[in-house]
Amino acid sequence: MSGHSKWAGIKHKKAVIDAKKGKVFSKIIREITVVCKEGGTDPDKNAKLRLVMQKAKQCNMPADNIKKAIERSTKAAESYETVCYEGYGPGGVAVLLTAQTDNRNRTTQEIRKIFSHHGGNLGEVGCVGWMFKRKGYFQVGHVEDEERLMDLALSAGANDIKESGDGFEIITAPESFEKVLNALKEAGIAVLDSGVMNIPQSQVLLDERQASAMLKLMDELENHDDVVETSANFDIPEEIMEKFADSSE
Repeated sequence: MSGHSKWAGIKHKKAVIDAKKGKVFSKIIREITVVCKEGGTDPDKNAKLRLVMQKAKQCNMPADNIKKAIERSTKAAESYETVCYEGYGPGGVAVLLTAQTDNRNRTTQEIRKIFSHHGGNLGEVGCVGWMFKRKGYFQVGHVEDEERLMDLALSAGANDIKESGDGFEIITAPESFEKVLNALKEAGIAVLDSGVMNIPQSQVLLDERQASAMLKLMDELENHDDVVETSANFDIPEEIMEKFADSSE
């Protein structure tokens, strides 16, 4: 995930900015509606709802908004289905994404067009999914006592922890995500990014031209109204990623 660390930071900043425009909040409200209809409105009994609530908090969504979205979820008239898409980006990068849509044909056509516009192509189901595994992921900032962080994370159930940029990346099994999250919170360790997501098992190194096209593809996919999660196995050298980080400020 090293190639994603800087990108994850950029995404988090963009999410906070977009949240002010209401776009991120609208997507989260849709996610809440879907998971509540699937598993009920009680977070204690609905693990998927707890994960979406965690995402909402990371995007600075007010607690009152979250509460109202849960209350309204069972009354919502809209009916959404969850659809997974798989494809390839510039340089042969594998892309896996999840959308929630009320019109599968429309969404599929729009996603296909986005891939094509940025030098990629939408593939068949199963073409790249095998390259990813569902894992809990945390990105934390610099800590004074690295050994304490490692002991804390591993004791809470983390599978792996490694340095990444100015901080650390922590990987867990999906079922250990909440336990590790609570342990980090209780220890006062700042979590910059987290979630249960599709983690690539191998990576494709990109040059600057490919990286530029790839990040534009990811940006447009993530900005699509129906897309709720994206994963890709690109790796971008730190010096190239710094240029894109500076341009996003």
